[in-house]
Amino acid sequence: MAYVQGVDAVGPQRSDRRLRRLAIDITPLRISSEYRRLWAGQTIDQTGTQLTNVAVPVQVYDLTHSSLAVGLLGIAALVPLIVSGLVGATLVDAMDRRRLALLTAAGFVTAAALLFTQQVAHWHQLWLLYLVVAVQNGLMGIDSPTRRAFIPRLLPARQVPAANALSQLSSNVAMTGGPLLAGLLLATSGLGSAYLLDVVSFSGSGYALLRLRPMPPQGGGTRAGLASTLEGFRFLRGQPVVLTTFVADVVAMVFGMPRALFPALAQHRFHGGGGTVGLLYSAIAAGALVGAISGGWLGRVRRQGLAVLGAIVVWGVAIVGFGLVSSLAAALGLLALAGAADFVSAVFRSTILQLAAPDAMQGRIQGVFTVVVAGGPRLGDLEAGVAAVAGGLEFAVVSGGLACLVGMAIVAARVPTFRRYRVETGPG
Repeated sequence: MAYVQGVDAVGPQRSDRRLRRLAIDITPLRISSEYRRLWAGQTIDQTGTQLTNVAVPVQVYDLTHSSLAVGLLGIAALVPLIVSGLVGATLVDAMDRRRLALLTAAGFVTAAALLFTQQVAHWHQLWLLYLVVAVQNGLMGIDSPTRRAFIPRLLPARQVPAANALSQLSSNVAMTGGPLLAGLLLATSGLGSAYLLDVVSFSGSGYALLRLRPMPPQGGGTRAGLASTLEGFRFLRGQPVVLTTFVADVVAMVFGMPRALFPALAQHRFHGGGGTVGLLYSAIAAGALVGAISGGWLGRVRRQGLAVLGAIVVWGVAIVGFGLVSSLAAALGLLALAGAADFVSAVFRSTILQLAAPDAMQGRIQGVFTVVVAGGPRLGDLEAGVAAVAGGLEFAVVSGGLACLVGMAIVAARVPTFRRYRVETGPG
């Protein structure tokens, strides 16, 4: 009987250990108070940003009753993002990064305050909304590389994957909860309250940055400007592993992102309305959120290039399946699987960039990363729309997923150093 009791006691202990190994690794939050404050501030201000990301399109549609006018917000966002990500991000390698992040945070607060002011003052000018969106995305092209460059300076290399998983968790919490909160606010108290909460949300990030140590680029920095941008591209040309992280994401997002087809699919395949569209849009983020919560195993992966390829293959397979099913439940499950795979890919792509590129080059490389991550899905919207016109909805989704799989096979064959990349040895 004693022997049986011992077995019974060991079983739960083993289960607990397995759960701890699967649960997201919070070690970076425990060992670095600076990272902990930055992470908490990021979660708060990204949630506020999601409020604005919902409120601005709603206001534009209220003013114009035009879906085209809403769609033009994407162009207003993309152009300054590309310019700032490629040229403006050279500032990250030219000056103290803490100071630069404080300046961009002040810019975000000013832009959010302007949105709140125009709403309560009843200015309601369409050009002003486009201008603010352009400014916000221009700032993001500088701010995002700055914040990602903090991580390898605040934590030991072995904790960088866990830190990136936590950052992805933060983003997906914001992307899931922010729109829900925005919908509640718009239904109860109007646009002004959403804009006001966005202003307030930057206080968390500002406090974390004020408590951060000065963080100038190692080696004295490089003068900002076009010459610095070109130097970054020359570095990429000689780093096939780093360059391949961008290529892999472009292939996945341009060919395998079907979100532009969600409204049509909701109506014609799943026979639903706006609620079904909302479910389709949220499913990818929900899957990524589940992936983040259960991402404790990521820190034990050493062949990170192979992990990126595998994750994007799972993404492509899930998108192909999504294009073939007629059940809404199955479709949502496949999109959630795609979101979880995208989370894994994002964690390791970020880690490779942060560990393979020298500190003096981090700003420029992360600037390119920002452009790729933000621009790829927008190009994917265009590709999906063109494919749907050419061959129909099912063709657009399935062909995109298959193209993603073919693209990964080509990448694996053409860049063997990427699939062999190990975190201990570097790009090699």
